[in-house]
Amino acid sequence: MPNPLVSVVLPTYKRPDKLRSAARSVAGQTYSNIELIVVDDHSPQPAADTLAGESLEGIEVNCVRHEENRGANQARNTGIQRAEGEYIALLDDDDAWDSEKIARQVSEMEESADSVGVVYTGCEYDYGDYTREVIFTAEGNVTKDLLSGESFGEFSTLMVAADIIQRAGLPDERFPSWQDREWLIRLSLHAEFRVIQEVLTRRHCPQGTDRISNNYTEKRDISYPLMVEKHRRLAAGYGRKYERAFLASLLFILGQEALRARAYSDARTQLLKSVYYWPFRADRWMFALAALGGRLSYKPAKNAMKALNSIKSEAITK
Repeated sequence: MPNPLVSVVLPTYKRPDKLRSAARSVAGQTYSNIELIVVDDHSPQPAADTLAGESLEGIEVNCVRHEENRGANQARNTGIQRAEGEYIALLDDDDAWDSEKIARQVSEMEESADSVGVVYTGCEYDYGDYTREVIFTAEGNVTKDLLSGESFGEFSTLMVAADIIQRAGLPDERFPSWQDREWLIRLSLHAEFRVIQEVLTRRHCPQGTDRISNNYTEKRDISYPLMVEKHRRLAAGYGRKYERAFLASLLFILGQEALRARAYSDARTQLLKSVYYWPFRADRWMFALAALGGRLSYKPAKNAMKALNSIKSEAITK
């Protein structure tokens, strides 16, 4: 198909200004055959009203409104189920795309082998006081990479072939976090991945203390046990090495979240467990050491890392 339809799924809740910006980045794509499905998770101001005054010419816009607030995970799945495109691209309402993103991904999909069903891009992360550009490299059969904790883009970087979603299933709505990575594991069992090693996605990553604390608790009590339940056996099927690497990667993320939430005792436990399961990563040793003294050791390490990130001019390759 020379000009396949791309369905862009944009869930939103209570952020009208960010929704307008995200929708404009879709309308500004150089690729023209796009349907934009905005899923309004019962915002106080309906998304249809928010976008009424926007110039979104050239794309078909369909606003779907939940009758009650159901959360971002269910809003995203509502949009995927409504999509009619051959390819599905996902965009969170506080993120944005380079104007060439969809065109580059469609070209990669169309020119790749039939076994390719996921194309993702590099990403810029905006933390408020500094930004970080990340170029990802993992592609091909990436299941082992995902289980080992290698870096991949999140929802807003992805384009997925609709027939692959039919085989792998929708993102699991039970996950309050890690939903994108869990979905990627399942997608990888049905398709090869390709990566465009350029920053074509920009993500807004707020670092408010309340949000971080909630993220840590949810990951520890819900996402971590769910992920282990769903995929530990898969990892073990590749050998003990991958089972240990899988557990270590999850514990490393938990430890980082615990540090940001100032749960220093938990952070030490999670990070030391991560090193125990997989002692071959220097970054995990560094975080474990930073956690040993609690606030007294973590705060200087955090400030040093922030200063380093603020002066970096080149993208990080992972």
